[in-house]
Amino acid sequence: MKRFLPLIFAALLPTLTLAERPSVTVFAAASLRGALDEVARGYDGDVALSFGGSGTMARQIDAGAPADVVLLAAPVWMTWLRDRGAVKSDAIVDLLGDSLVVIAPADSDIAPDPADLAGALGDARLAMGQRDAVPAGIYAREWLEATGQWEAIAPHLAETDNVRSALALVARAETPLGVVYRTDALAEPQVRILYDIPQETHSPITYPAAALTDSGAAFMAHLQSDDARAVFARHGFKPLPE
Repeated sequence: MKRFLPLIFAALLPTLTLAERPSVTVFAAASLRGALDEVARGYDGDVALSFGGSGTMARQIDAGAPADVVLLAAPVWMTWLRDRGAVKSDAIVDLLGDSLVVIAPADSDIAPDPADLAGALGDARLAMGQRDAVPAGIYAREWLEATGQWEAIAPHLAETDNVRSALALVARAETPLGVVYRTDALAEPQVRILYDIPQETHSPITYPAAALTDSGAAFMAHLQSDDARAVFARHGFKPLPE
C-alpha cells in the first residue's frame, strides 16, 4: 500500500492545486452570454458568470455585490461606477465593439422601410432595451431620434430590462420587429436581420471592462489574450486595439 501512496497523491495534486486558486466572479452585460461563456472555459481557474442588464449589474456592484470583474455594454454605466468610487479609472479597458440591427422572426415575411418602422408596425410593438437604462435601448433611441422616427415609435415599444429579453420577444414572434446588437441576432436562429443600423446615427457601441480585485486582474489579462479575442471575434464582436 505504501508504494501506491505517492501515485495517489500525484493524481490528486492537479485537483488540489486548482482548488487553491481563487475563483473569479464576473458581472457582465446580457449580450455577452455565449461568447463570454466560451472565453471563461478557456481560463485556467474557476469562473462564475452573472449576466444581466448593464444598469442592473452596475447598481449591484455599487451596492456591494462581490464581483472581481465587471464587463458592461456601454461606457455610461462604467463611468457611473467610476464616479461612485466602485471602479478605478486606470483599471478600465475598452474591450469590444458591436453594432445594431433591426430583426424580425425568422419565418416572417415583413419587409419594413427602415425610415418608417411605425408604418410597418401598425398596432404592434417594437422590442428593444429600456430607453433610459439598457445600453442597446439607449442606442436604439438615438437612432430613432436621428432618423426622425422617435415620436411615432415611442407609443409602440415593448421595452425590456436587457437586450436578450428583447431578442427573445422577436424569436417567439411576440413582436414583429426588434432592435438588438448584431451579435445577439447572430446567436439566435429564430430571428433574421433586416437592416444594419448605420453606426453614425448613434453613439459608438463599446464594451468597457474593469478588474475590481487582484483575482479579477488575472482574468482581465485572459480577456485581452489572443485566444479570447479570437473567441469574441467568432461570435461577431469587434475586439478593440489593446
